[in-house]
Amino acid sequence: MKCKRCGEPAAVNMRQHRLGLCGEHYLNWFVSQTQRLIEKYTMFAPEARILVAVSGGKDSLALWDVLLRLGYQVEALYIDLGIGEGRYSEESKKFVERFAMDRQNAHYRIVDVQATYGKTIPRLASERRGRKVCSLCGLVKRHIMNRVAYEGEFAAVATGHNLDDEAAVLFQNVLHWQVGYLARQAPVLPSTHPHLARKVKPFFRFYERDTAAYAFLRRVDYVYDECPYARGATSIFYKELLNQLEARSRGAKQQFYLSFLQARQEEGLFSESRAQLELRDCEKCGQPTTAPGLCAFCRLWEES
Repeated sequence: MKCKRCGEPAAVNMRQHRLGLCGEHYLNWFVSQTQRLIEKYTMFAPEARILVAVSGGKDSLALWDVLLRLGYQVEALYIDLGIGEGRYSEESKKFVERFAMDRQNAHYRIVDVQATYGKTIPRLASERRGRKVCSLCGLVKRHIMNRVAYEGEFAAVATGHNLDDEAAVLFQNVLHWQVGYLARQAPVLPSTHPHLARKVKPFFRFYERDTAAYAFLRRVDYVYDECPYARGATSIFYKELLNQLEARSRGAKQQFYLSFLQARQEEGLFSESRAQLELRDCEKCGQPTTAPGLCAFCRLWEES
């Protein structure tokens, strides 16, 4: 296949778009598509300060790279969870640090969970029987991202979630008919409370292989190993099922997720569930919560 722009051999073939591009034109296309989505969904203004959550993986580092290339005022946040007895988290952090060293204006900050709160995520999970590491990890990361964004007066928190991620989450939520989660799944989650950060996902239209191709062509070095606690996760199983569907029906994942977004926006799907969400201030940290008294994060540390 040849590049549709210049006729040179294509480096990337995007079947869902029926588009093949050489390396140079693919990189330009990827960056311009990201900018188009930011503008179309009014994710943030050109002059806004953005906090990019990075894990050391390809998607988050690629997002950091793209936003820097587009000229946005971005700062990255890496949360050291102390996973893998420190090894996995330490290795992931090295990729973040290496990325920043190789680029101008690539500013970042690190929040060490053990140093800040006294325990690593695996240790916290071991003390809380019945709680999985992944659920605790998500709770802690959401709290820290929101706190840093609010305290740093960032306009939004940007994450590198791609189409495969979003389709798998949607599949899980539909399978279990989790209406509350479905009501909040969107590429843009506006702030509904003075202490709640706006959340955006500029890569939500890209397949995982698209972001991987961008990282490869841009020579973005990233951690290849999965989190040791992610092995056997249901989200990976759902991705595998959707990949089988995609192999049989090209563009199925894209149609599945985008049709949901269309129904959510144009037909008001789950609008009642979104309207019923009432937030109050946590009595300890001041962050928004639906629970009376302490938020889930503060209860977690109070009970550990």
